Amino acid sequence: MTGPLSGSAQALDVITIGRASVDLYGQQIGSRLEDVTSFAKSVGGCPANIAIGTARLGLRSALLTRVGNEQFGRFLREQLAREGVNLDGLKTDPERLTALAILSVESDKSFPLLFYRDNCADIALEEGDIDPAFIARARAVVVTGTHFARPKPEAAQRKAMRLMRENGGKVVLDIDYRPNLWGLAGHDAGDNRYIASQAVSERMKTVLPGCDLIVGTEEEVLIASGESELLQALKTIRALTPATIVLKRGPMGCIVYDGAISDDLEDGIVGKGFPIEVYNVLGAGDAFMSGFLRGWLGGESLTTAATWANACGAFAVSRLLCAPEIPTFEELQYFLKNGSPHRALRKDEDINHIHWATTRRRDIPSLMAFACDHRSQLEELAAKVSADPARIRDFKVLAVKAAARVADGRPGYGMLLDEKHGREAMFEFARHPFSWLGRPVELPGSRPLRFETSQDIGSLLPEWPVDHCIKCLCFYHPDDAPELKREQQEKLRGLFEAARKVGRELLVEIIAGKNGPLGSDTVARALEELYALGIKPDWWKLEPQSSPAAWTAIEKTIARHDPWCRGVLLLGLDAPAEELEAGFAATASAPIVKGFAVGRTIFMNAAEGWLSGKLDDEAAIADMAGRFEALTGLWLATRGRKAA
Repeated sequence: MTGPLSGSAQALDVITIGRASVDLYGQQIGSRLEDVTSFAKSVGGCPANIAIGTARLGLRSALLTRVGNEQFGRFLREQLAREGVNLDGLKTDPERLTALAILSVESDKSFPLLFYRDNCADIALEEGDIDPAFIARARAVVVTGTHFARPKPEAAQRKAMRLMRENGGKVVLDIDYRPNLWGLAGHDAGDNRYIASQAVSERMKTVLPGCDLIVGTEEEVLIASGESELLQALKTIRALTPATIVLKRGPMGCIVYDGAISDDLEDGIVGKGFPIEVYNVLGAGDAFMSGFLRGWLGGESLTTAATWANACGAFAVSRLLCAPEIPTFEELQYFLKNGSPHRALRKDEDINHIHWATTRRRDIPSLMAFACDHRSQLEELAAKVSADPARIRDFKVLAVKAAARVADGRPGYGMLLDEKHGREAMFEFARHPFSWLGRPVELPGSRPLRFETSQDIGSLLPEWPVDHCIKCLCFYHPDDAPELKREQQEKLRGLFEAARKVGRELLVEIIAGKNGPLGSDTVARALEELYALGIKPDWWKLEPQSSPAAWTAIEKTIARHDPWCRGVLLLGLDAPAEELEAGFAATASAPIVKGFAVGRTIFMNAAEGWLSGKLDDEAAIADMAGRFEALTGLWLATRGRKAA
């Protein structure tokens, strides 16, 4: 099950309340925080992580907190929206900055952590932010220990708890104990997980009676109870509340206590752990809670809920970040069914691919792309009409304006633009709400494949915006000489690995027909060979095929190897519009073909006229816009629909 458990469009399964920060995690593993030079940015804060984790697992979740009215606050808001988290309870604080957490992984046991939370937005949460009507929409609220450390957020959480109980819903407590956020440790002790404090314990003991589910580590159970021994701590909590208690034990799994606490710690529902290499423990508890809530609120047994929780925690400790690493329900079920040969789950290519494909930034069910990434063709044209080749970059800006005129802000439109002549065009592209941008990396015409700027492609990709898609054209035929195929395969495999490492989507364009016969199985065989190497691009870009049987073979190959592939884009090869129309029609019965990426058919006439001085800017834009509009019309007609 991947959809929300609630039936009403307005209903929520769970509201999480409290911390919401931007996490900056050091990318140099095994390094002191003092020596880290680059960081990965993600959503952070226990409640924000749980909101994302439960959304990924199929619950309808919401986050109730505050963020700043600045770039980091907007980042949190946008990322939560991408993940499907309801934002009705997310307030923007105009006076305070969004919280920040900075971490490094020194070893598998040392994780230096700095919290920047002085007068931050989420800590200003107050009773007035708790709307009874909003709380009434949910079946459960999750409150967190950290937000009981200050009077205003404490009052807010207690109000939410009271309202939820009055509505007959469930209250969940994540003890979430951070000593230095209670003022018990120095700024440099953010990773300290336990300092005994009678004051903290007394505060937390007043929270326990109002809870239906309490989740914590051994240290957190101790602080919540005020006891020094674990068994007595559990008994003290039980004396205060009949809530289900979940004791997290790291690699040992968890124990769920749903009744009286006996003298045997193991006398509960034991959820076994998974033998996973610890990479970073931060976020493991949030992933654990997400998995447990998915089972608990979904009506599963406590044993199942505990299993799902432990599995989700295993994913988190095996990866670097927090919220981004929590599995989707599809990924979780695959792992529970198939397991993994790797103790370090981040090294499991099959699981990683499911994670990647089910957490993409946006859904693109169809795509009509104006391809203006051509370099050599436009350089040859400039030479032909004696134009300064530097003008190509200005022409590409006009191409973007033409595409934007056709797209008119509607989804499903995109472009291909290159780094060599299209830098300014990319700046213009960013000013418009397109769905997609692809950027080529191949050296034009190269066979065997070579990259245009540097063969060390992985070092260049981190500079790209995160939503730019890598595009690589390879002239590949399954009947090529073995040595040529091996060289091209290695190049594509290296590119695929680099794309996944830096988190960029990949489109692989295969043109087989220029270097051998194009039969009904040619391209399917080529794709089969590349899939056998573990290359799973997000998109394929393919030439028109000779028969419906060819498309059927291609579709079956993709479905067999990668059911999460976004699909195929049809390329143009400078064909006239009538040939493209026939090519579009031939794919009408092939759902795997999601759109087209056509270039010279659209821009070549305008390029020659503009570079030679026969067309002004507006005439060139109008010419390209008219041709692109006509092509989109032909494509949509073959699909029996109109542009959104």
